[in-house]
Amino acid sequence: MSKTVEITSKTMLTDEQFHKIADFIQTNVGIKMPDQKKIMVQSRLYSRLKELKIDNFDEYIDYAFQKNAQGDEEIALMINVITTNLTSFFRENQHFEYMTASALPEIAKEFDKLEVWSAACSSGEEPYTLSIVIQEFMRTHSGAFKDFSVLASDISSRMLDKAVNAVYPMDEVESLSFDLKKRYFLRSKDQSNPLVRLKKTTREKVVFQRLNFMDDDYPISTMKNIIFCRNALIYFDKPTQEAVIRKLIKHLVPGGYLFLGHSETIFGMDLPLKTVGPTIFKKVQ
Repeated sequence: MSKTVEITSKTMLTDEQFHKIADFIQTNVGIKMPDQKKIMVQSRLYSRLKELKIDNFDEYIDYAFQKNAQGDEEIALMINVITTNLTSFFRENQHFEYMTASALPEIAKEFDKLEVWSAACSSGEEPYTLSIVIQEFMRTHSGAFKDFSVLASDISSRMLDKAVNAVYPMDEVESLSFDLKKRYFLRSKDQSNPLVRLKKTTREKVVFQRLNFMDDDYPISTMKNIIFCRNALIYFDKPTQEAVIRKLIKHLVPGGYLFLGHSETIFGMDLPLKTVGPTIFKKVQ
């Protein structure tokens, strides 16, 4: 018989065990794990104990933190499970409206190719939305941009796998207009499990890459006109937020745009950015 793991006192996460995991996550990923996250971490990591047929968190921590390839693989899975991923198509739509009305017309005057980066892409809805917005702009503005590319990065390999697949539940696109759905999505024929997939012309403009914001340098080969980094920095403390933004905008052209999440700010940070809209910033020349 296969061994099963049930939630008992042995599989409860102690404060000491939680702090070992939380300290590791903050040091290596930059995400803060305050004490109130303990139950969430316990609940999410319980799935790893079940998968590995491990009885308790001491044994799991020893397994994950071993200095070998097996440990490295488990750390990646731990990060995938713990990190929260919440996204949707056209989320915080005022940013995409600003892109269409202001940023893209201005950039098109100077650049033939548009380079965009979705720097916390999760399961892919944001970079695919960017691809759609840019294609819509090029469709309605003849001669604007000969080509474009969207880089999409995330720390979670699980989310990147889902993003590359580009398949989503039908209800994720129900709020989009009929024309957008017709132009950019394919509908599954399975009525019992209604799904949509981005069309190839939209998918092929997005390139996915795993990236950890805590790395000293980001291996990005081209300068970007626009960077989206939304609702990821809220997990970091202020010095880490500033350090991450500084590394991001090293890859932003002078005059390029940075879009942050609705609850994120650069207030009190010494950065070469000026505010041009709510959580929209422009790199100073």
